[in-house]
Amino acid sequence: QVQLVESGGGLVQPGGSLRLSCAASRSIFTMYIMGWYRQAPGNERELVASIISGSTNYADSVKGRFIISRDNDKNTVYLQLNSLKPEDTAVYYCNARHVSVGSIEWWGQGTQVTVSS
Repeated sequence: QVQLVESGGGLVQPGGSLRLSCAASRSIFTMYIMGWYRQAPGNERELVASIISGSTNYADSVKGRFIISRDNDKNTVYLQLNSLKPEDTAVYYCNARHVSVGSIEWWGQGTQVTVSS
């Protein structure tokens, strides 16, 4: 059992920045792929960014603007959102997926990001 808790969402103007945090209830980063997903109303949930070991991956729509990182000592993964656009408005979810057993997967409850002037 792994608990994931997101925080850091809110309302921001276009061009602004936010930093999202995902705190895990225990140390999991050595065996789990950590990812950030988002889902806007009427859209499917999409993968925004992921990190495992020293490798990161980003959706084309956020590449160059968002940065995913982790702090192993704090059991926390972050998503830095820069140069935000209205199209980035969505609920952002933290995800942990076991590197060897993909069916072992955990989700946070989500945090709302709204980009509007």
